[in-house]
Amino acid sequence: MEDIQMNSGSIMNPGSALGEAIGAHMEMALNKYLIDIVAKYDCHLISKGKVNPKTGRQTKLLLYDNFGTHYNIDSVITNESMQPLILVEYKYIRYTKHNRDKGSWLCTAHNAVRRRYNSVRSSIAILAGSWSGTSVAMMKSHDVNLFIIPFQKITELLKAYDIKFDWGEKDRDIAGESWNKYVSLTFEERIGIAEDMITLIKKDLESAIEKTLDNSAKREVESVTIEIHTNIGEVKRFEFKNIGDALDFLEDFSFDELLNNADSFTIFDKPAITDENDNEPELF
Repeated sequence: MEDIQMNSGSIMNPGSALGEAIGAHMEMALNKYLIDIVAKYDCHLISKGKVNPKTGRQTKLLLYDNFGTHYNIDSVITNESMQPLILVEYKYIRYTKHNRDKGSWLCTAHNAVRRRYNSVRSSIAILAGSWSGTSVAMMKSHDVNLFIIPFQKITELLKAYDIKFDWGEKDRDIAGESWNKYVSLTFEERIGIAEDMITLIKKDLESAIEKTLDNSAKREVESVTIEIHTNIGEVKRFEFKNIGDALDFLEDFSFDELLNNADSFTIFDKPAITDENDNEPELF
């Protein structure tokens, strides 16, 4: 397992550099752990694209949507035919102000990719750092299975090496000192920290992956969705519990029903699960 490049020289943003390094080592530790799990099911963990014949280096792992847009996915668990089964993302953030952007990207990318690759069974995200409840709820609503490593856990592990991690956002001196101490650690120590980080989620993560890859599990239709688009951009979705109900709907469906927007929400209607005391809009 090769280490990432660590440079203790002049760093413009040592706090960001430290976060990226911790995230990269977490990804390395998780990939090493997952390779053994998926191998039991004759599957592969792929985290790089094909080798570029000009440079001799592996390219980024890119998966495409139905319109040719590519998305850089961190890792993909595939079957022996290299068809994707599980999309895996590793995300680390220090400040919650960034989590909506990263969470939204994940939802958009995985939804788009899953429309093209119908072999995909699950989306997984390992989140480390500071993630807000609203961002977590958003990702869960897009059927992303989340495994969270809290910021406090990372802080405690680094503290054992006399590395302060919970500095203020503009405290560059402490950030620089912490970065230099992290760089001075051996590769084994940095990976050790990452392996301790993922201990918190390993059991649940392994269980979720094994359940997803188990081909002996009986397949059943859980729900049926019919989505209808008009030529002027209207979209209506209809949800059904089984195929029979969906077929009955299609047999009795009328265009007048599609054009009836009487049940559409107004811009001020909040979902029933929204806190009534929350009067401020959520900004992405």
